[in-house]
Amino acid sequence: MAKNSEIKLIGTAASPFVNRVQFVLHLKSIEYEFIDENLASKSELLLKSNPVYKKVPVLLHANKPPIPESLIIIEYLDEIYPDIHPILPSDPLVRADNRFWANFIDNKFFPLFEELRRTPEKEGKEAIKKQLIEGSKLLEEAFVKFSNGKAYFGGDDVGYLDVVLGCFLGWTKFVEKHNEFKIIDEVRTPKLLEWTKRIWSHEALKDAIPRNETLMDFYMMLQINRPPRKATSS
Repeated sequence: MAKNSEIKLIGTAASPFVNRVQFVLHLKSIEYEFIDENLASKSELLLKSNPVYKKVPVLLHANKPPIPESLIIIEYLDEIYPDIHPILPSDPLVRADNRFWANFIDNKFFPLFEELRRTPEKEGKEAIKKQLIEGSKLLEEAFVKFSNGKAYFGGDDVGYLDVVLGCFLGWTKFVEKHNEFKIIDEVRTPKLLEWTKRIWSHEALKDAIPRNETLMDFYMMLQINRPPRKATSS
């Protein structure tokens, strides 16, 4: 997309953290070049651009220093393009509250997906499933609070938490299917379920959410490079 653009995004299609940056770029109609990264054999460009964490995404903007970390990139894009689909709330208190929930999603909720994959025992997996369900209930409450009866976390239109959580929908469906349970359902999280349908069909997100085949390929790579832990003997 948009080769020779002054904005380039180093990433991989299966990464939800990359997908959320793509979501914002699409929302703001920003042309960019996507540089596909092979995480099994990281490029010199990635290692040079993000020497501390060596992770995607990384945003390259003209001749400026590289910008790593998805949430930092989103805020940067919102600041340099403030008049095109603002992402962060204008009220400082609401903005701080949004950041709190973004931290919960990235550091408490989504890591359970990987923990579920790496846990070998059925009993352990069931305990993690319960944690995911409890986390989804908290997100249901957060949605009710922030949306105030409207369509999105951001109210009438897509906002910060819609982007932060929306990028995980592909992986959420993947995990549900392969573990035979529902994280988001009509009984426990009815408002969140309706939100997922709206956000899933949003034009700006359609091209950012990876196909199931892409997720499966990435999943198999993880199984090889970071296999599940061995079951403990009783």
